[in-house]
Amino acid sequence: MARIIPINMPLIDEREVEAVTEVLRSGVLTGHPGRGPMVTRFEEAFAGFVGARHGVAVNSGTAALHMALLAAGVTQGDQVIVPSLTFVATAEAVALAGARPVFVDIDPETYNISPGEIEGAVTERTRAIIPVDLYGLSADMGAVREAAQKHGLAVIEDAAQAHGALHRGRPPGSFAEMACWSFYASKNMTTGEGGMVTTDSDELAEKLRSIRVHGETGPYRSSMLGHNYRMPEIEAAIGLVQLKKLPEFLERRRRNAGLLTERLRGLKGLRLPAEPRGYRHSWYLYTVRLEEGGGERRDAVVEELAGRGVGAAVYYRVPVHLMPYYRRFGRRRLPETEKAASQVFSLPVHPGVTPEEIDHIGRSVAQVVGEP
Repeated sequence: MARIIPINMPLIDEREVEAVTEVLRSGVLTGHPGRGPMVTRFEEAFAGFVGARHGVAVNSGTAALHMALLAAGVTQGDQVIVPSLTFVATAEAVALAGARPVFVDIDPETYNISPGEIEGAVTERTRAIIPVDLYGLSADMGAVREAAQKHGLAVIEDAAQAHGALHRGRPPGSFAEMACWSFYASKNMTTGEGGMVTTDSDELAEKLRSIRVHGETGPYRSSMLGHNYRMPEIEAAIGLVQLKKLPEFLERRRRNAGLLTERLRGLKGLRLPAEPRGYRHSWYLYTVRLEEGGGERRDAVVEELAGRGVGAAVYYRVPVHLMPYYRRFGRRRLPETEKAASQVFSLPVHPGVTPEEIDHIGRSVAQVVGEP
């Protein structure tokens, strides 16, 4: 093929261009305290989409995680339970709050945090749990919520990849005090950069809005430690347009994932992604697993697919607990995490992928991995 089918890409047209132009012509590029008219509209619209009372828009998904931890009262010396098979921001935000990330293993079928591992990781210093909805599939939030309630822990759901996902018919955040979202360019919808925290708590929403703008509770009066995490008006304008497109984006992702599953079903040695009963996957990433061999074989497959025009990618090659900086928090062996990290790779199913390209991806994988 002439081009590589990318693993993900933003779909932008004249509607986003017009929305940005409208902001530029208005002269209102940001707002104080914390939000302008576009940000306010975007917060209300996105909170409505996920069924939350409040949305607090920020300039990245990482900012959303950091703010949520601060709002939950996580501080120096506390511990927060996190999975290691995730983007580094999940643990990074914990370290930025002055706390210690405590890494636990995953469920090998869903790649999400294993609720059974939480109990053994709780100590008297544990303050919160951050489950991650990896690849667009919600974690087992009901079980996570039960474990958290047993020990009096806050639940902050990392939903950065899960726009449109459902668990027991409910969107991310329904089982958590707060859900944190990313609108990075590759996500199911984008603002370019950007993020949001959603919550049903009036108290937490008030804290989040204060933290977002230097901890201010009034003009030039900081009552708590905060940061400059404001979302610009231009980003919010893009987000409003993208949110209207999101249902169609999700429908196309689901269509492509279903078509690709049809093409790959029965391929020996290749485990396809799960959508357990009671869940609805948002298909941010279609992640498959080579059941035999390690990272060298997997990497060779990914390289061969690139040569055939398929932009397969590995999420995440190095689990966070094995990264140089994060070893200081104590090395625990996480066998399921480490095994998955050496075997998984993801295939393109984003809304820009055509059915003809899905056919090509399916044929290429079958040829490289081996016919059934």
